[in-house]
Amino acid sequence: MARTILNLIDFSLMSLQDQLGFTFVEQPSRRIWRVGDLVSAVRTMVEHGYTDVWVEGEVSNFRPAESGHLYFTLKDGDAQLRIVMFRSQARLLRFRPDNGMQIIARGRVTIYDARGELQLSAEFLEPLGAGALQLAFEQLKAKLAQEGLFDPASKKPIPLLPRKIGIVTSPRGAALHDMLNVLARRHESVGILIYPAQVQGESAATEVAAGVKYFNRAKGVDVIIIARGGGSIEDLAAFNDETLARTIAASALPVISAIGHETDFTIVDFVSDLRAPTPSAAAELVIESKRQLDEHLAHLQQRLARAVRYRLLMAKSQLAELSQHGAFARARDLFARRAQRLDELVYRLAGNFHNLLRDYTRRLDTASGRVLHFDFRRSLIITRTQLESRTEALIRTMQSYAMIHRARLDQLSARLDALSPMKILDRGYALVFDATGALVKDAGKLSAGDRISARVARGSFTAEVKDTKPD
Repeated sequence: MARTILNLIDFSLMSLQDQLGFTFVEQPSRRIWRVGDLVSAVRTMVEHGYTDVWVEGEVSNFRPAESGHLYFTLKDGDAQLRIVMFRSQARLLRFRPDNGMQIIARGRVTIYDARGELQLSAEFLEPLGAGALQLAFEQLKAKLAQEGLFDPASKKPIPLLPRKIGIVTSPRGAALHDMLNVLARRHESVGILIYPAQVQGESAATEVAAGVKYFNRAKGVDVIIIARGGGSIEDLAAFNDETLARTIAASALPVISAIGHETDFTIVDFVSDLRAPTPSAAAELVIESKRQLDEHLAHLQQRLARAVRYRLLMAKSQLAELSQHGAFARARDLFARRAQRLDELVYRLAGNFHNLLRDYTRRLDTASGRVLHFDFRRSLIITRTQLESRTEALIRTMQSYAMIHRARLDQLSARLDALSPMKILDRGYALVFDATGALVKDAGKLSAGDRISARVARGSFTAEVKDTKPD
């Protein structure tokens, strides 16, 4: 019955729809989302639709975190977009973003679930106008200049004629060959130590800094040259590294920068103790020409010879004038009297010496005569005879003493042997011990089955008690 009624209702609705020209739509079912599920679903749709986008805007609310991540907002009129750049990408930046800077950010759009905010996970940043490398150069230059690393007062002097030169460069570069040719031509005896390092690429700054540290640690050179041929700002980017700049500033040895051409400037040029326009120019600056040095020494030698001759002439003239003074005549008389007195003392000393020598000669002759008449062999025979006689007497005394003590020892040994318990055992007696090793003196203390041991004159044996009969 119910099914028939439903069918009639459906038929009536269909007829009504045909007459009125519209259809009835069923009310959709209601779905209730959890906040996390809805945000996650929207985030998935956004990330799939905007995987690689470029966004331009002004940096505001810039906030670098201790973890190395960067957080800021890009503004454009009234619109703004949160930007996050994680440490793995931030450490590759050539410049440092700052508030008010116009930049282009590249990355993927996502939603931060914790706040439900739309944000861009940036993988690359580029400043508008100046390039990233040039901006990074200007920022680092201003920072180091403010710290005083470019102060001329802190520059170390370059030695005039170093004995050894340390060069940090690529061993395959043309800059090294040019420098070696110049150094060999201007001073062939100079020592050269080369620290091979990459001068382009990500590891170049680290390797060049390691070369500077090596020469400071080894202390085998007088000056360090950092050299590289010319190139674009990208090619020279390794020499705009902050760590390398601080390593050069901390160097105890003077450092010469010879990077690129004369129009190329890097941070290393400003922090070094001397900048050379080219590597070849650095080789010429670091060492003076040997020929120029020889000429300079010859000129100094001539000036010294002329000065000495002039001083000698002046001294000779002054001496001639002073020699005419009366004080010199009195001094000569005094020297003459002193010389005469010295001659007299020498004569007296020589006479006394001859007298002493004659006296010692006479005494030596007397002693020699006595020695010649003294017969050493006779005295030696007498002494030997006395020694042999006393030796024989000592031997006889010691033998008698030994015989007396030996007899006494034999007597005491016989008495001791007579008192020995072992002698009693020779007469058939035995020593009996119980299981604990104690001497058995009372048979009543033993029980049947006890183990005993007996010691006789020659050997020992064990036995088991069968019966005991006390006295």
